Amino acid sequence: MMYKRITGLAAGLAICLTAMPLCAAAQVQPNPVISRDCPVYSGAGQGSAAYGNDAYYYSFWSAQVPDYLAYDLSGVPEEQRRTIDAVFYTTSSYDVIGNYVSRNQEPSAYTIEVNAAPGGTYPEDGWESVVTVEDNALSSRQHVIDFEGYQWIRITVTGADGRDSGSAAINFDIHDVSDGVTDSWIFFGDSITAGGMHNCYGTGYATYVSQLDDRYFPIQENGGIGGITSTQGKENIDRWLSTFPGKYVSIAYGTNDAWGNQTGPEGYYENTVYMIRAVLDAGKVPVLPKIPFATEEGVSTYLDNYNAVIDRIYEEYPEVVQGPDFESYFREHPDELSDGVHPTSEGYDAMRQMWAQTMYERVYSTGESFDPGDVTADGTFGMADVVAMQKYLVRLGTLKAPECGDMNDDGRLDVLDLTYMKRLLTQTAER
Repeated sequence: MMYKRITGLAAGLAICLTAMPLCAAAQVQPNPVISRDCPVYSGAGQGSAAYGNDAYYYSFWSAQVPDYLAYDLSGVPEEQRRTIDAVFYTTSSYDVIGNYVSRNQEPSAYTIEVNAAPGGTYPEDGWESVVTVEDNALSSRQHVIDFEGYQWIRITVTGADGRDSGSAAINFDIHDVSDGVTDSWIFFGDSITAGGMHNCYGTGYATYVSQLDDRYFPIQENGGIGGITSTQGKENIDRWLSTFPGKYVSIAYGTNDAWGNQTGPEGYYENTVYMIRAVLDAGKVPVLPKIPFATEEGVSTYLDNYNAVIDRIYEEYPEVVQGPDFESYFREHPDELSDGVHPTSEGYDAMRQMWAQTMYERVYSTGESFDPGDVTADGTFGMADVVAMQKYLVRLGTLKAPECGDMNDDGRLDVLDLTYMKRLLTQTAER
């Protein structure tokens, strides 16, 4: 780490105040997936169950409902599973609205249970229900769960595609969110988003981010729905946000709005601003990419006016993270459009790479620099930081800049760091 500050125990906890560079606090704290290839159990058999948590999102746990998929997480260190985010993915369109509804083995009724039994043998009893969902119509869902003291998690699907029979097929990941849900994303949009942001059609956004920096493997939901415009986005955004516990929300409408100028630039502006404000009001971060270039004249004739609206929003709402410039990319690579509007498989893959690269530059890599010990990230080190660290160590609070609390640079936050912070506070006061 670049913020080594402690001269060591041999110096009697003396702190070299003149040799302490600032620490760089990451903008995004990792929420790593912790269920990869853990022991799995299902009524459908081990073979099918193993597809639910392997690294390949084109394979799925598949079973006739009702059935369960259970994970033994006892092999995961306890500090990495105090609070978890359980997320399932399918290949359905995100919601049952619009003209192109597709439900593909989607759980429409399910429960999630936890169990404190020791690992190693599947427990037949002792399960405690923590989530119950009826009439689900979304292709993916996240559930944040207090997992303190538990070893097992199980999802039981009792309905699929709106029926109490048939089959369900999901990938089911468990992420460590013990320090907050900070690396969770949803990508709302039309058919271009729907076709490009699944994590099973080639390399997904999360995998590309992980390739750039293996500390990260973001939770990523595909909120794309074919055929809809920003109008439907505005009409549904509040409902969608109510079930999304994550932090980053991409709003990527515009192609259908511009196609034949059916929404109009001012209507598109009003719809998009409404969604941005809804995201901000929910305490989340809006992300807005440029609308992709199209060779289809019905889109290209009006596209400049709609992308000008996006430039206007960038100026008026500095809180908005500027997404990838798909307009410039596809203008330079029209051969990666299959029908003049929708990307080819190569074009979709390029979009996912652009998402990962652009967000890594503009979100993951933009951490500010803080003083040593400034775990509250308020710009100064003081008693509030010592109190925050004390609460964190007894699991009564979180830290905005935990990197700045690793005072002895050993990769852990523990009582020794707290001791160093108290000594630093005393020496600072004496000075």
